[in-house]
Amino acid sequence: MEEEAGSERGLQELVDELYHFRDHYFETHSVDDAGKKQQDVADKMAKTLLQVQRYEDSVKNKSLYLLQKGKALNVTPEYSQVAEEALAKAVKLSPTLVDAWNQLGEVYWKKGDITTARTCFLGALNHCKNKVSLRNLSMVLRQVPCEDEEERSQNVMESVKHAKEAVQMDVKDGTSWYILGNAYLSLFFRSGQPTKISQQSLNSYARAEKVDPTATCNADLHLNRATLFTYEQSYSEALRGFARAAQLDPACPEPSAREHQLLDFLGKLNTLLTNKGKVKAKKLQSMLGSLKPSHLGPCGDGKYQGSTGKKVVLEQKPLSALVPGVNTGTVVLGKVVFSLTTEEKIPFSFGLVDSEGSCYAVMVYNLADHWGVLIGDSVAIPEPYLKQHEIEHKGQTFSFCSLRVETPMLLVVNGKAQGANCQAAPKVMYRPQSE
Repeated sequence: MEEEAGSERGLQELVDELYHFRDHYFETHSVDDAGKKQQDVADKMAKTLLQVQRYEDSVKNKSLYLLQKGKALNVTPEYSQVAEEALAKAVKLSPTLVDAWNQLGEVYWKKGDITTARTCFLGALNHCKNKVSLRNLSMVLRQVPCEDEEERSQNVMESVKHAKEAVQMDVKDGTSWYILGNAYLSLFFRSGQPTKISQQSLNSYARAEKVDPTATCNADLHLNRATLFTYEQSYSEALRGFARAAQLDPACPEPSAREHQLLDFLGKLNTLLTNKGKVKAKKLQSMLGSLKPSHLGPCGDGKYQGSTGKKVVLEQKPLSALVPGVNTGTVVLGKVVFSLTTEEKIPFSFGLVDSEGSCYAVMVYNLADHWGVLIGDSVAIPEPYLKQHEIEHKGQTFSFCSLRVETPMLLVVNGKAQGANCQAAPKVMYRPQSE
């Protein structure tokens, strides 16, 4: 009996060593070796499997042997039919073997069978509540095919719930914190990009790195966080994140592509702002001369409903008088001189020139597909949120000011307030929960 237990421990330690090699790769290798990581792990897996076979006769518990064999085969990102067969036999022999259910769920996930993967993780939780099943369930819920937006939104909310449960089971598990960050990131994009949720996502990523040093070498963490930084207009942090992700996973083209897309957008935006949309001086002077107090619409007659819910009178100020952050009690007015969108079409950006000739970028979020402004339109922005950008990345520099507008309903275009049909339909109603 003691000899059999020793064989089981030896087999488990052998496979655990394989996963430690994968997860702690950059503790023993330079980042310059990132391009070799997948092959090195595959080579290590092949050697481990040869050693695993030696335990086939000494480990009497067949289900445990099949679990470790399937787990070893499951260490790479690719789907393995042999791993599926081994793990399926393991759970058939021992239906309460939670680790086997989790591994089998991951195999089906790699296979593209999301529904069966979900069933495996739920099956594991039916036998024993554990952090691995909870966080895997959190991930697959965001990929389960849905019939409508309501179901998809419900899955996102459930995804956050399960990820939080996983963290609560082990607050020192970096992987669980990382997956919670991803769950919040999905909720962020489905609920109108509220600042509270973006901060929850960023805090989760930070906790992942704090409790688990290997998280700093997680390319997906850097990629996902950089995506969030892009929407938050923290462009320097976003560019560094994309570059770091590309460095850690050179085989994945997305981080590098996203870095170049953002640099291209910032370059075009900076040039258009500097040249005021390339509008000729005489035409620009004519455009600015046509600005009228009536173009302020409800922002100029005391009918604007401020953040307190009360109607207030706003003071018109030039763009140069704005301070970083929200400019309460202020309205700016200017002419549109260009528009620019990213490949994702979010945000919709345009250049606004005021009567003094200052040109700032206006970035509008949560807009309906049909909404936009034209060159020459007069636009008033109540209580504008100003951000000053000084960006330097790989020898390129960008310097400009932007006004962030959370919804086109906050804008007044040619004297008219924008209706609810200009705003993208909300996909999920988010109610903040206590942490």
